[in-house]
Amino acid sequence: MQDHLTRRAFLGTTATAAVAPWATTRLEAAEAVAGEPKKSFRAGAFAIDITPRELPVIVNGGVAERTADQVVDPLHARCLVLDDGATQLAIVAVDSCLIPRVLLDDAKQQAASATGMAAERMLISATHTHSAPSVIACLGSDCDERYAAWLPGRIAEGIRLAQENLAPARVGWAVGEDRKNVFCRRFRMKPSTALTNPFSGTRDDLAQMNPGYENANAIEPLGPVDPAVTVLSIQSPAGRPIALLANYSTHYAGSPALSADYFGVFCKRMAQRLGAEGSDPPFMAMLTNGTSGDANCCDFRHARRPFDYLSVAEDVSLAAWEACKQIDYHDWTPLGMQERRLTLAVRKPVAKEVARAKQYLATEVQQRKPRTWTEVYARETVLLSQMAPTRELKLQAIRIGGLGIAAMPCEVYGVTGLRIRRGSPLKPTLNISLANGCEGYLPPPEQFPLGGYTTWRARSSCLEVEAEPKIAAAVLDLLEQVAGTT
Repeated sequence: MQDHLTRRAFLGTTATAAVAPWATTRLEAAEAVAGEPKKSFRAGAFAIDITPRELPVIVNGGVAERTADQVVDPLHARCLVLDDGATQLAIVAVDSCLIPRVLLDDAKQQAASATGMAAERMLISATHTHSAPSVIACLGSDCDERYAAWLPGRIAEGIRLAQENLAPARVGWAVGEDRKNVFCRRFRMKPSTALTNPFSGTRDDLAQMNPGYENANAIEPLGPVDPAVTVLSIQSPAGRPIALLANYSTHYAGSPALSADYFGVFCKRMAQRLGAEGSDPPFMAMLTNGTSGDANCCDFRHARRPFDYLSVAEDVSLAAWEACKQIDYHDWTPLGMQERRLTLAVRKPVAKEVARAKQYLATEVQQRKPRTWTEVYARETVLLSQMAPTRELKLQAIRIGGLGIAAMPCEVYGVTGLRIRRGSPLKPTLNISLANGCEGYLPPPEQFPLGGYTTWRARSSCLEVEAEPKIAAAVLDLLEQVAGTT
């Protein structure tokens, strides 16, 4: 596996060597003479189990609805709380495909009441496993209302317990790389060969997602991918691992339900690699979803290679572990966090399209749930016509010393993530998708004329054509603001 894995580590430019234990007293004495109290950095972590207590449950992430009545591996909301003495914030990764903003706002308000932490200082994202209970209606799947009502309280409790675990800590970051498991899944196709959808809002598509391996009609991938495996490592002053936050930009790898997919296996492997299994309090790793809107593990230009969610976790955890070896830790570093709300237009069907969709549904689908692409998108056309003409998004940026974090509630393309990373004043910067809501795919404007699944008009892809540059500009502005935090 290692022969196929390319890795590099990039160090933060502000990194300094950790103060040796024998020098601590001398440092504190010098600060006391200067009349400046020693700054304190604290961290607390907790992984709370969110596996449903009652089965079966609805599972979304596919064109048609399915259910699961067994648990392959447990699901968690992995919660990290950081405190630099002036700012306290929480970062949470939830094993779920998509989580609506209303549910996350509920979880944040419950957590704020329990902890005293401001709701706007909480970032909560979905890992995007396609093997978890559905908490939002999407394409052919409905929401599992029983599970969705239970989940916010569990997330809030996880944040409370992470805060309860706050203890002195040191922090560092680095970037590794895994090119083995991230490829653009969206291809330019020869004319008249791409899949079409009569209720998609597109015509004469020239793009197709997942065209199949070695498809002679697939001309080229339509975008770059981000192979970075960015890690934020938290240790006790003595060097005991407390938590690790990592970020990678490929889609789910594919696991039977219910499962956290490769995201969950990654967390177990990192505990093993760092020798942190069985620690007290328990070590917690989390893997957040990067800019994977047009990326997955499949290199369709060649014959299919063997992989599964276990092998992907092995590769990504190895890249993260190698990056960890390069980290220089800080005994204290400043935190900063900013949130902004952005209102965007919704792409809606015209009356003629809605009438045609209603007629089709009445004739072909009637009262049953939709099963095919055509049936699903006919229903989506009707549902979109009933939605408000605009949608409000929450965007966030975080600074942890020299590390930047951009948070967007969309499935973001690789090209967008790379542009944000290049433009950010914080080096490195990682992008967390599906954070603080799920507002659908975010194709750059130039992708819309090509059509294809991620541009097809639906609740899962409905933002205005110019949404991507507006979101990217707003996030870069937020990063500039937090970069000034002292």
